[in-house]
Amino acid sequence: MTSTRVAAAPISWGVCEVPGWGEVLPVDHVLAEMAALGLRATELGPPGFLPEQAESLRADLAAHDLILVGGFVALVLHDPAVRETTLAEVERACALLSGAGGEVLVVAAATGLDGYDNRPELDADKWRYLVDTVQLVSSIASEHGLTATLHPHVGTHVESASEVDRFLASSSVPLCLDTGHLLIGGADPVAVARRHGHRVAHVHLKDVDASVALRVQSGEMSYQKAVAAGLYRPLGQGDVPVREVINALTTAGYGGWWVLEQDTALPVGQPLSGTYRNDHDDLRSRPRRDTAASIEYLLAALSPGPFQKETP
Repeated sequence: MTSTRVAAAPISWGVCEVPGWGEVLPVDHVLAEMAALGLRATELGPPGFLPEQAESLRADLAAHDLILVGGFVALVLHDPAVRETTLAEVERACALLSGAGGEVLVVAAATGLDGYDNRPELDADKWRYLVDTVQLVSSIASEHGLTATLHPHVGTHVESASEVDRFLASSSVPLCLDTGHLLIGGADPVAVARRHGHRVAHVHLKDVDASVALRVQSGEMSYQKAVAAGLYRPLGQGDVPVREVINALTTAGYGGWWVLEQDTALPVGQPLSGTYRNDHDDLRSRPRRDTAASIEYLLAALSPGPFQKETP
């Protein structure tokens, strides 16, 4: 059904590394729903969700006709005291991704604090150290045959448009453009795509309810609570001009993955009944429904561009 360059992410099913985020659905449930939607590739998800041995990971994905695209890691990049630990984590992640057939390491510049609601300022020295550490991360990824990308992300040290510009001006490492996080961070995703399309090596597509995003920006609502309240919407149902971003990137020659990554937080303890029965009252069925809507939007936006339907 889908292009081999369209992928899913476990966060769209509520699977997140943040403590207390919400219900974590069983692995087979998540992978089966991805496959049922016609998706043929996924990102890794948080540590411990999928197997952490390459052979087992390949086998679990293959059982659902899925391959691995890459994985997201939030790393403390600005602190000399933890650089050794950070680079050891990069080595581990890259070995797993490469061994399981992945292509991309997606890195966010974590603050070192829990969650994504507090963001201390970095001085000039710590910023330079962050940039230098990202370069070391990129070198490790290259040794494993992977492309490292920097992901501007809410509540990290690269979030706003000015921080994206500053990073790209001081580093050769490419960008993972995330339409949702850019908007919530105060950037214009279309402007970033037009200005830096040639530096984009990976894409996360999500749509956003701007009214909820404003509550996050003002500090009225935490990021985690905003996600649970419907911050993210299926593509085409929010306030991100997703089609314009896609057009800008394809014009710039982007040929990488389009990852459908719509952060979701599911309530704990709700029964799984209805997940396979189109029961719209079951919140557990929301990831499948929303991802299906996003797939439909994306395929329409890419056609007749670089997307080519698979032949039977």
